[in-house]
Order: sequence, then structure tokens, then C-alpha cells
Amino acid sequence: MLKNHPKGLIVAFFANMGERFGFYTMMAILVLFLQAKYGLTAADAGGYYSWFYFAIYALALVGGMLADATNRYKTVILIGQVIMFAGYAIIAMPGMSLTVTLIALFTIAFGNGLFKGNLQAVVGQMYDDPKYSNVRDTAFMIFYMGINVGAFFAPFVATGIRNWFLKTQGFLHDGSLPAMCHAFIDGRMTDPQAMTNFEMLASKASGNAVAGAMQLTDFANQYLAAFSKGYNYAFGIAAAAMIVSLLVYVIFNKHLPNKQKAVVAKTDNTPSFFNSNNIKSIIVSLALLAVTSLIFYLLLDDFALGLAVGVFVGFVAMMFQISTKDERPRVISLILVFVVVIFFWMSFHQNGLTLTLFARDYTVKEVGPFNFIFFNLESILAFIGALAGLVIIFARKKISEKLIGLVMLLGLGYLTYYFIGGYNAMNPIAPEIFQSFNPLFIVALTFPVMGVFAWLRKRKSEPSTPKKIGIGMIIASLGFVIVLLASLNLVSPHMVASQGLTEWDRVSPYWLISSYLVLTIAELFLSPMGLSFVAKVAPSRFQGVMQGGWLLATAIGNKFLFVGSFFWDRIPLWELWAIFIICCILSAAFIFSILKRLERATK
Repeated sequence: MLKNHPKGLIVAFFANMGERFGFYTMMAILVLFLQAKYGLTAADAGGYYSWFYFAIYALALVGGMLADATNRYKTVILIGQVIMFAGYAIIAMPGMSLTVTLIALFTIAFGNGLFKGNLQAVVGQMYDDPKYSNVRDTAFMIFYMGINVGAFFAPFVATGIRNWFLKTQGFLHDGSLPAMCHAFIDGRMTDPQAMTNFEMLASKASGNAVAGAMQLTDFANQYLAAFSKGYNYAFGIAAAAMIVSLLVYVIFNKHLPNKQKAVVAKTDNTPSFFNSNNIKSIIVSLALLAVTSLIFYLLLDDFALGLAVGVFVGFVAMMFQISTKDERPRVISLILVFVVVIFFWMSFHQNGLTLTLFARDYTVKEVGPFNFIFFNLESILAFIGALAGLVIIFARKKISEKLIGLVMLLGLGYLTYYFIGGYNAMNPIAPEIFQSFNPLFIVALTFPVMGVFAWLRKRKSEPSTPKKIGIGMIIASLGFVIVLLASLNLVSPHMVASQGLTEWDRVSPYWLISSYLVLTIAELFLSPMGLSFVAKVAPSRFQGVMQGGWLLATAIGNKFLFVGSFFWDRIPLWELWAIFIICCILSAAFIFSILKRLERATK
């Protein structure tokens, strides 16, 4: 896998995997923590979550500008890791106020802005060497896989830590109890039936009968304290993951390229990132940013979205002004790809919004023993291991390797069978678990997709990086076609309230799993290829800021996620999915219409 790659790739892989594990551990529980700890409404907690998610990507632009201005990419990355660790350490401490928690979140976002885009830029710098340039796309696929290894395990770990701590305090987990506890403490629980339900759930969670105002008050305070502290300890796991990432980077970063040394050796007259003219251009761009943000805020009544669009417009204006005549074709090509990226992430990240709503409201609530394999961590790992053994048997030539594969197939296959035998006839599944399929498929499919690209490369028919991005958009549209077909005979959300329905037909989980499979293939064609394209095309002095631009486009796509939730209960389901199908197809058509221009920029 790494035979034709520099040693620095594995350093970047593990440094990135450790950081992403910490990040996704936190993201899996952040909204739940804010509500349990501070009694926030879903809207308020979601607002903080949205701002944080936006800042995580948008601040990469600041990190990129700082690295490009100083040419100390590795130093900026290291500072970012230290700052992120400080943020995780703060939020992991029990008893912090909401203000301190928000400061910790900003600290994490700022550190991530220094780290993420610049690490991607450094990976790209390794493949500027002609010896490695032909495997740049493959390198970014390997690098990208590190993100998803962490993303797969993180939600299970975060949930496990919380549940473990609850048990040490004598409680069982019940996700509905924190809101009830806050409502009772605040005096908002006035309905007798709600009080009865609260007593019942409190008794079940504590293992003892809980009744009466005094006992319920004690329970509510103790349960909230244990619940939120369990999340604090989960944040501590994120901090520990950052330490691992930091150690890997500090010990082995000598294998990463040092851009500063290369700059010292330069003899051309390319202007530095920051000079008097550039500073004037940046000031003009900031003014344009402010005006654009105000206009979009007044038009859309959404300050965050207005700010996001304003930042992007300001970024485009800045890059046009500070780039030279020779650099501008490359800058324009990158900006055009960034526009497409906005619509991809707006569609793809519906997996955390409307596709999760579909999982909750329209997918069956229980599955049989075999299907439950895929919704339980132990059994799905055993199943994956057995499949890996089968692949080894047929893919490897050495007898010793085939024997290892056979042992894996038989041993882990039996373990899977053992798990199935312990399951009930029908087993409840949580809609959140569907989120694990995307990173699982990324890890599983990265090598096969790389193999296809390598096979095509040997035959001189591998698609160019821009063409892969366009193909990815077409594949993404097919992912939404699958869920559209599943929705054709379903009652739509906007009809539920008007007809007074309480239950309706539900579909097999395999519809959503299949949709995630296709969307994951699309992601492999687009996201790591986009990172590779930016690294390949960005002018040397803009490598950090252009990786920041890619992440800024991702941030804006995330802000446009509201398109799905806005239409969720206003139009039929099939029409909702059709919106994203059309967005993906039009984006693909745009990419193919400018394909020759984009391909010229890579040469």
C-alpha cells in the first residue's frame, strides 16, 4: 500500500487519525452534552453546534494564510495541535459554565483551523517531488481513510464512556431523562401524565422506586450531574487522542517536507504572501466581506449564512487581487471547483440531517438477529474480520497468508454466529447508528477504489482528477435516487400532521444502507480527489490558504444544509430527494463543461 509513497504519508495519516478520532468523539455527543448540562433547547444547542461546525472549517482559511505568510507549515500545525488539546482539556473538566464551554469550543475550532488545512498542504508538498507525483491521488485517499477510521469508532467510544460512568453512579442510560430532569427542576413539568412518566423512568434508571417531590428532585440533580460528567470524561478521551496525535507528529515530523528550507533556496521574484499591495487588497476584501454579509443577512434573515457567503466572496476577491497574472488561471480553476464543492457537501451532509430524520421516521424500528449484526459494534467488527479473512484467502498467493485468512474466516465467522445466537427475535435499532456506515464504507472501499485507479493508470486510461470529481457528483445523485425510490409509496411529513397520523409504513434499513454505500463511493471520487487537486494546482505561496479555501467551501455547504430541513415538512419526500439529485447533476454538468480548463491547470 505504501511501497511507492514517502514515509511522511504514514506520519500524516496517524497524526490526522488521532485528531479526527478526538474530533468525532466530541461531535457525537456535543449537542447532547449542551442540553444535559445546561438545559438548552434543541434550537439553542443546535445553534451553538452550527456555529462551531462552521468555525471548524472557516478558520482553516486563517491557518492557511498564517502558514503561507511565514512558510512555517509544520510549526503552525504543531501550534494547532497544542491549542486543540487545551480546548479539549478545558471542556473535559466537570462543572464549567456555559461561557467557559463556548470558549473551549472556540479554542478547539481555532486550533483545528491551524492544523487541518495545513496538514493537507504538507501532504501535497510531499508529492510535488516528480518521483511521487503520479500517485498523489492515491496518497490523499490513504490520508482520507485515516479520518474515517477515527470517525467509525468515535461514536461508540463516546457513548460507552458515558454509559460506563452512569453505571458507576448506580444509573442506567435513558436519553429522554435529562430533558425531563430539567423540566422538573425548572417547574415546567405540570402535566400529571408527564409526572407519572418521569417517576416511572426515574425508577427504572435508578433501579429503585422514586416518588415524591423530594426524591424526584434528588434524582434529577444526581442524574444530570452523572450524565454530564460522563460526557466530560468522554471529552477527556478526545484530549487523550490529541496527545497521541501530537506525539506521533513531534516524534516523526522529520519525515515531512520543510517548506521553509525550500523558500530560502528560491531565486525567483515571486512576491511573498504578505506585502504592502497584498495588505491593501486584503483590507478591500474584508470591506467587501462585511458588505456582502450584511446584504445576505438582510435578504435571508440568517446572520451565520450571511457571514459564510460574505467570507467566501471576500476570499474570492482577495485571491483575485493578490494573485499574479501567471497564478490567476490556477486560482480561478480552484475557485470554480470550490463552488461545486459547496453543493456537494450541502447534499452529502444530509446524512446527518434529513437522511437521519428518514432513518428515525421511515425506517423500521426493529430488526432480526442477522440484520442486527450491523447495528452492534462487537458483531459488526467480527463480521468485518471474517470477510477480511475471506478476501485474504483469494487475494494472497502465499500459503501462510492464506492460512491466516482461513483462521480469520473460521474464528471470526464463528464469533459472528455466536453473537447472532444471543440476539432476540426482534432487536431495536437507533437511527444514529446509520451514521457509522459512511466511515465504515470509506475504510472498506478505499483500497478497492485505489486498485481500480491503479489498474486504469497502468493502461494509461485513468480519469484526470477533475474528471473524477465530476464522476463523483453523478454517483452522488444516484445515492439520492435510491432513497427517492424508497420514498415513493411513503406518506410525506407534511401530510402527517394534517391527517393526524401516529404511525405509517416503514421501509427496510437496506434502502438507507445502500444509499450510504453509493454516497460513500461518490465521496471517494470527490473529497480526497479535491484535496489532491488543490495540492496540485495551488500556486506555491498559496498552498495553505487554498486548502483553507477548500475547507471554507465545505463550511458554506454545511450552512446550506438547512435546505433539506426547510423542505422536510413542506413537500413530498420524493421531491425533497429530487432537489439534491438535480443539484448533483447540474454540478457534474458544470464540471464537465469546464473540464479542459481544469485539466490544463493541473499541468
